[in-house]
Amino acid sequence: MLVAVDIGNSHVVVAVHNGTEWIHSFRIHSDRKKTTDEYFVVLEALMNSAGIKGEEITRAVICSVVPNLTRAIAKNIYNLFSIQPLMVSHSVNTNLIRETIPKELGMDLMANLAQAHYVHPEKCVMVIDFGTALTFSTVNREGAVLGVSIAPGLVTAVDSLFGATAQLPQVELKTPPSVIGRTSQDSINGGIMFGYAGLVKTIIELTEAEIGEELYVIATGGLSRTLSPLVGRINQVAPMHTLDGLKLISDLN
Repeated sequence: MLVAVDIGNSHVVVAVHNGTEWIHSFRIHSDRKKTTDEYFVVLEALMNSAGIKGEEITRAVICSVVPNLTRAIAKNIYNLFSIQPLMVSHSVNTNLIRETIPKELGMDLMANLAQAHYVHPEKCVMVIDFGTALTFSTVNREGAVLGVSIAPGLVTAVDSLFGATAQLPQVELKTPPSVIGRTSQDSINGGIMFGYAGLVKTIIELTEAEIGEELYVIATGGLSRTLSPLVGRINQVAPMHTLDGLKLISDLN
């Protein structure tokens, strides 16, 4: 079995694949203050609760956008399963055209694009990742990385609004009954949800105008299911897309 780890700014996602499907997934808060030993306790407990034995894991792959956590997680993968994890980097095989991959491209975005091109090689694909940052990554039919757009994520925007104002409450993001709210919660949700739907649609349309062709759009990340119906241009919602990309990269290497 394969264990895949996606280390993000807000969460560390750990998932187990049995060769056919993802059978377990866990989310841990990304805490730069945690020691390697503390992460070991957490990871060991999660694996034990899922009934995963160390000898069952034969491969591991890690992508990270948080360098401070990478070493701790990689060391614990070795301690738990006695295997060296594959670290996703610009040197691994992704089936993307290596020369077109920007040096600053995050490893999670590279996994997203590798999976998108693998599943839809006949299409020009944009992957929208609704994470701490809202990212728009695009790959063409040849496997060339066309580029990325980045905006603050929805939760990041709400946290900023809450932190910078005295009277506005922190709210759970969900689609409100109308754009114009009559409560603080509905007003914030109206502005964030419909405002971001417009942002996403505009980025899609501007990218299509720039490259001169229609995009196949995949949405992934925490709020992808909630926002996609408001955008109206999302072709596929794939919650496990980044992890699928990590499995693909593991298979290729």
